[in-house]
Amino acid sequence: MKFGFVAKHRGAWPVNLMCEALGVSRGGFYAWLTRPRSQRSLSDEVLGAQVHQSFVRSDRTYGARRVWHDVLEQGQACGLHRIERLMREQALRARPRRRGLPKDRGTRSAVADNVLDRQFRADGPNQKWVADFTYIWTAEGWLYVAAVLDLYSRRIVGWSMQESMTSQLVVDALMMAVWRRGKPVALLHHSDQGSQYQREAALDRAGAS
Repeated sequence: MKFGFVAKHRGAWPVNLMCEALGVSRGGFYAWLTRPRSQRSLSDEVLGAQVHQSFVRSDRTYGARRVWHDVLEQGQACGLHRIERLMREQALRARPRRRGLPKDRGTRSAVADNVLDRQFRADGPNQKWVADFTYIWTAEGWLYVAAVLDLYSRRIVGWSMQESMTSQLVVDALMMAVWRRGKPVALLHHSDQGSQYQREAALDRAGAS
């Protein structure tokens, strides 16, 4: 495996430096390079390509066991441990499947009046800001993104991201908007009725700014 790494990257780094770093001899590398490849090595190359194809075809969600069954269905006889090794060598790691959409389990206070009332035009900057957040599926799970938009310029003036759905997420987006635009004299800040925007602690922190 070490000699294979050296052979693959010798166009980028000197062979002697890589051999020294990996604890192998340069002479041993060149002897390995000219030695005929074993039947096992050739078989691993073919099987490794099938493993990679199965993994990518699953949208990178298959683990070793499911890749193994996939390869067996193609008529390739091999063991599970061999599939696990080939996946490790190619750094193929299954990402979690998307589960149900996240739910807002926070408590809500009384519904506030809709002061904006769908009047989405503004005569100047920092008069009307609208805020909301959404979630994006990533290889490591859900990522929550909050944003504040100025209705005059239609630009995002504040945003934040974190891995949990909390009031701090929306406060950080608002604080960025205030930091970037300065503290407005008279501003209408409109958001949905999600619990993150109704938490008392969030309102206190935003008001203190």
